[in-house]
Amino acid sequence: MNTLVCIKRVPGASSVVTLTDDAMGVDTKHVGWTTSPHEECAVEAAVQRVETSGGSATVLTVGPDDALEQVRDALAMGVGRAVHVVGETDAFGPADVARAVADVVTSKAGTDEAFDLVLLGNDAADTGDFQVGIRLAYRLGWPVVTGVRSFSVEGDRVAAVGDGPDGVEHFEVPLPAVLTVKEGGITPRYPSLPGRLKAKKAPVENAPVEKAPVENAPVEKAPVENAPVENAPVENAPANSALSRVRSDVVVRSVYAELMSLKR
Repeated sequence: MNTLVCIKRVPGASSVVTLTDDAMGVDTKHVGWTTSPHEECAVEAAVQRVETSGGSATVLTVGPDDALEQVRDALAMGVGRAVHVVGETDAFGPADVARAVADVVTSKAGTDEAFDLVLLGNDAADTGDFQVGIRLAYRLGWPVVTGVRSFSVEGDRVAAVGDGPDGVEHFEVPLPAVLTVKEGGITPRYPSLPGRLKAKKAPVENAPVEKAPVENAPVEKAPVENAPVENAPVENAPANSALSRVRSDVVVRSVYAELMSLKR
């Protein structure tokens, strides 16, 4: 069984978000980059699938040259193959990404590398579109289950478990299929040092963008303001007050120690 897992390069959640000079976008010059958390869980699921049942796992990303860093992170986690569709992310909407992934899946059909299962993150950490998985399944004519926490494969069917509005939901669909994985049910591993060294030398297939991005409806942009920096209030106490607090603490500790020694 061959599994394809799709990832996206996104700004790190711990980075300080600053705006461009015209306040019309995010300044990414000093931002750290990572893989969307949902997609890290999808990568882990693909690797676990290979470890327990065999087959292969391939990672794919649609993004600029720098996105190769996130591809190699997935390889370091244990994914065996990689495909990089090189393109500027800002010019690609959900429909464009779904089409690019579908082109790769279709190109492998009928070969030993044909994919039986495609995993994606439930949504991207930066845009939160929730669309690529559904659009991809529509293009391929495959069933899709979204918001998956865990799944298992039995024969030619996949059973998926996710959270619904009324509690836990169970789905069973035939293969090939598309699943969008949600963070929380699967804990991604930390890449090992040998895995990172191996990933640096692993070959990565470059796939061209077959068609120009779809013309989307014009979007009017409005400037925004940087969030105000809120500093925690600092209490300035006189030196003699601070010293008295230290002395009180020392007295309490010494009395406690003496009481404990009497109990013994």
